[in-house]
Amino acid sequence: MMRYFRSMSGRVFLILLAGVLASAALTWWLAFGERQRTMSQFRETRVLEQLEQFVLALDAVPPTSRPAFVSTVRRFGPRAELLPAGDMPAQAQEGFARLLSERLGAGFSVATLPQPATACLPRGRGASVQSELTPPHPLCDMLVVRLRDGAQVRLRFVLPRGALPPLRPDFFIYLALFMCSIAALAYWVARMSTAPLKQLAHAAEGLGNNLDQPPLPQQGTSEIRLATAAFNAMQTRLREHIRQRTQMLAAITHDLQTPLTRLRLRLEKVEDTALRERLIEDLAHTQAIVREGLDLARSVDASEALQPLAIDSLLDSVCSDAADAGQPVTLDGHTGLTLPARPVALRRCLTNLIDNAVQYGQAARVAVLREMIDDRTWVRIAIRDNGPGIPEAHLQQVFEPFHRLESSRSRQTGGTGLGLTIAANIAAQHGGSITLANHPEGGLEAVLLLPS
Repeated sequence: MMRYFRSMSGRVFLILLAGVLASAALTWWLAFGERQRTMSQFRETRVLEQLEQFVLALDAVPPTSRPAFVSTVRRFGPRAELLPAGDMPAQAQEGFARLLSERLGAGFSVATLPQPATACLPRGRGASVQSELTPPHPLCDMLVVRLRDGAQVRLRFVLPRGALPPLRPDFFIYLALFMCSIAALAYWVARMSTAPLKQLAHAAEGLGNNLDQPPLPQQGTSEIRLATAAFNAMQTRLREHIRQRTQMLAAITHDLQTPLTRLRLRLEKVEDTALRERLIEDLAHTQAIVREGLDLARSVDASEALQPLAIDSLLDSVCSDAADAGQPVTLDGHTGLTLPARPVALRRCLTNLIDNAVQYGQAARVAVLREMIDDRTWVRIAIRDNGPGIPEAHLQQVFEPFHRLESSRSRQTGGTGLGLTIAANIAAQHGGSITLANHPEGGLEAVLLLPS
């Protein structure tokens, strides 16, 4: 899981998910505040309508009948108390009083007299239930309204300040579905946006194994199309460069064969036997270098088609051929795996490694097994010799073309310094690698890793 979130797709997914969820949370918070304001306005409007209807009805009742009317309405309306005519309290009209005055119209006056919450409670319950009316519970207000005939009435009422109605039980189900939908959408967008990059990365990885792979389709965003076009152009240039180099070396090799053959025929006429043998030996070495140079050029040419190959059968065949040629070669292990490989090139790689072990280490012990590396199955082929090994500083340098260790590997052994270079190139063509190490029990061990 952590590996996914370290990838570009995972990070894009997290950024999209966090952004959408933050936007959703902000939207919900704003909607919740708007819902609170709407409910508060609705409650105030209901109270205003009740007070307006009460005051208008009281104003229409004759003064002598008003006490009875107030006593009757008190059971289901606001708590009202008739006052004698007089001056209104010197209180500016604000808030609720102003709204009620606007609804009543001309001829009425309204003043606010804020009171503690207990003022709206029945007698004898003030101290016991005062906490019931503290915020967020209803707030008690008192208004003094002067009627059109000058009479005054004092109104006690409560403005509801309670909490909003509880959410519906299925709200959280809808919320969970919404979250899952957002997560799925963010995951799909992340996968879709990074898929071209993954395709480009896989193509770049496969380019080392097969320069002749089909060009990538130019699709997607303008940036992806531009990168794809540049990648395809690079592949074309590399393929043309390899082709030209291979043709050049092949032509040089072909052109050298005739003068080298003619030179050998002339060397046969040299009367000094010792001199003739030395010259022929040098000529043979020159011809070997020419052939190895051509093989080196071909080792980076991926024109041979990939095909399923049973690695156990190939190893058995290579080791059997070496044993038939009199080389001390043994094979141990079995994988049962089939690899996509170029049989001729891979055979050349294994033959070079075995020949290298036999020539410089007197024997080749081949061991094959399967390994799991980064959740992927690999074939590990270890070829160990009985030689003295090589200095640690030269373990990487021996893969360079024409690099030879003269202290332990003389020209008489027939080495040209290209065998390991060719083997490493072929391994890279197959997506693998070759490493050298001095074995703790003696000898040099070459390890060839190939992906299955």
